[in-house]
Amino acid sequence: MPIMRRVSLAALLTLLVLSPADGSAQEDARDIISAAVEHWRGTSSRGVFTMTIHRPDWERAMSMRSWTRGEKDSLVRVTEPQRDAGNATLTIDNNMWSFSPKVNRVIKMPSSMMNQSWMGSDFSNNDVTRGDDIIDEYEHTLLETVQQNGHEVYVIESIPREDAAVVWGREVLRIRDDNIVLEHSFYDQDNTLVKSLLSLEIDERGGRTVATRQRMAKTETQDEWTEIYVEEMEFDIELRDSLFTLSNLRNPRE
Repeated sequence: MPIMRRVSLAALLTLLVLSPADGSAQEDARDIISAAVEHWRGTSSRGVFTMTIHRPDWERAMSMRSWTRGEKDSLVRVTEPQRDAGNATLTIDNNMWSFSPKVNRVIKMPSSMMNQSWMGSDFSNNDVTRGDDIIDEYEHTLLETVQQNGHEVYVIESIPREDAAVVWGREVLRIRDDNIVLEHSFYDQDNTLVKSLLSLEIDERGGRTVATRQRMAKTETQDEWTEIYVEEMEFDIELRDSLFTLSNLRNPRE
């Protein structure tokens, strides 16, 4: 799923704790993240999921379908409830468009709106469009390897390159050795933790072990959060080119 396409990471080697100055540690950490993108998305994917937005005085859920192809193309469309059905987001090579059937209008998201909420959730538009940017726009360091519940967990710190067009000062990922991201934390330029994505449930979908329930929450408002629950997933399937077009965004033919 486009919303969930950056969070399953594959451990390629049995790694020891290395100092940040060790070049091999940086390369191994990058390899882990690179393999993770491929593990979650495959060459293509199709999914069905539910997004629940929770606030102290209300809660609402939306059912969605998602399609991804390669590292840059994704489409997410709301199917329920009826009042939201048809709302959709298309991402092509880090560009994002949204469609609302109520106004029958396709809008390209300007850079000034990329940090705003995606569909009213705790995910930002930027979270959805990032693709595999974290691989090449960050320097990665394996901080440590720890044992947890019979698994090795790799703790990786990712710091953006000076020329990277990102908002975060650093990101820290805790990655289990069976391709699951247990936690993905986002820090601002002052090294303050802003929000975290936690994996709450792990199961098999489409023949792969994935995080089936994840929660994004901001540090200052823990009673406000958004959960994604993956109901169905298929990987490495054939998808036609016309799926990822502005025409299909407005007039779905899938």
